[in-house]
Amino acid sequence: MTISSHLPINETELLALKERYESAGQGHVFRFFDELEGEQQAQLVTQLLEINVEHLKEICEKVTESAQAASANKDAAVEPLPESVFASVLKADAEQLKAWETIGLTNIAQGKVAVILMAGGQGSRLGSSDPKGCYNINLPSKKSLFQLQAERILRLQDIARKYSEDDQTSKCIIPWYIMTSGPTNGPTIDFFEKNKYFGLDKKNVMFFEQGTLPCLTMDGKIMLEAKHKVGVAPDGNGGIYGAVHSKGVISSLKERGILYSHCYCVDNCLARVADPVFVGYSIDKKTDCGVKVVRKADPKEPVGVVCLRDGKYGVVEYSEISQELSEKRQDDGSLAFCAANIANHFFSTEFLERVPDFVSQLEYHIAKKKIKYIDDNGELVEPKTNSGMKLERFVFDVFSFAQAFSVLEVDRLDEFSPLKNAPGSASDCPETSRRDIIAQHVRFIENAGGKVEYDGGFEELDFELSPLVSYSGEGLEEIIKGKTIKTPAIIETREDLIRLAF
Repeated sequence: MTISSHLPINETELLALKERYESAGQGHVFRFFDELEGEQQAQLVTQLLEINVEHLKEICEKVTESAQAASANKDAAVEPLPESVFASVLKADAEQLKAWETIGLTNIAQGKVAVILMAGGQGSRLGSSDPKGCYNINLPSKKSLFQLQAERILRLQDIARKYSEDDQTSKCIIPWYIMTSGPTNGPTIDFFEKNKYFGLDKKNVMFFEQGTLPCLTMDGKIMLEAKHKVGVAPDGNGGIYGAVHSKGVISSLKERGILYSHCYCVDNCLARVADPVFVGYSIDKKTDCGVKVVRKADPKEPVGVVCLRDGKYGVVEYSEISQELSEKRQDDGSLAFCAANIANHFFSTEFLERVPDFVSQLEYHIAKKKIKYIDDNGELVEPKTNSGMKLERFVFDVFSFAQAFSVLEVDRLDEFSPLKNAPGSASDCPETSRRDIIAQHVRFIENAGGKVEYDGGFEELDFELSPLVSYSGEGLEEIIKGKTIKTPAIIETREDLIRLAF
């Protein structure tokens, strides 16, 4: 082996490193080593030193065993959620909803609530190399997903100030912790800097990176994306649990006096950030780990459902449940397994602090993907079918470790429109995200007694109501009741609303 003076280790240490990878069945990562220039050799060795290859081998063996066991044990001991942990905003009366909202807003006013955003993904499936949160779903205002969420935080802070007992408005802050990944961290920070944090105070927006794991072939071999570089991928949204500890988030939460966090995925344009109803419900139930769900549309909808699995709370993916169970009905005719998971969670800080006690028990899952790789001839291959797998932990993997678990069902129309697929895909794509958020804004006006004048459907409607004006439809009736707004109209302030209403 040709040794470069650029290496961060000596020859003996290099041979030991090579032996470690050979012993773990991954010695092939050195097959191009002698062809590399000095700096490239150093890059590869540095990366290989950071990978715990023995732990990777253990993970691969365990995930293979788990996948085989799950296949053999399909549908075993899968039960619907007990009524004791389940509530629905669709069935709760106005008095109950107001009580939950008041609890949530009071805790926000007291500075006890933070937001943790899972934003490690890129928009590659959308045809963009930018972080998904930077994506513009073609709203009339051209706002990104990040901006929509930032404006909801700003509005909610204003609402919460009315619930402050001592009029100390400085306490009405919702800190925003944004989990990025290696590829998205720099671009995400740059995007916030460029947009001046969308009006938020920079000191209340914190970025932290989740971990990564090597990409693997279908038979568990580490994939190279270049002769001198291992292909890596974020370790799933469940990587949040390791990251909040290793990146100082837990320490920051405790320093700020944060008792509760709302955690959600960036790709839902309708996400009610720090939703006071959900937060209040969870606090009222003394929840340490909670989840927000929507009603499964039909038995064939490809979503996971929150349920009991072997007597423990968890999520059963649509591919893991039989047709018989997916179609099972309750006495009222509704689906027995109806709690569709939307990656929207509540955590107590105390629960997040306990994660190291059980993190080693959290399983990894296989995600088969089209992954670029270097073949045995050193040529870059861009596959058209799944070529390898990524190992991921899921954010819901911790449910079974909750001491007080609770579930809140919300209205899909108002709270869930995921952005997953490329433009023109007809579902869960930029067009449906745009349609759903504009439809919601029209409902806000109509529910306040006003009217939006337009022809055709929401797909082409140029109408938008900024979250800075209304977080969830509040504060509009006094202005808009009995009034009509002509389109096109982009409403960024209450003054805009007053001017446009006639």
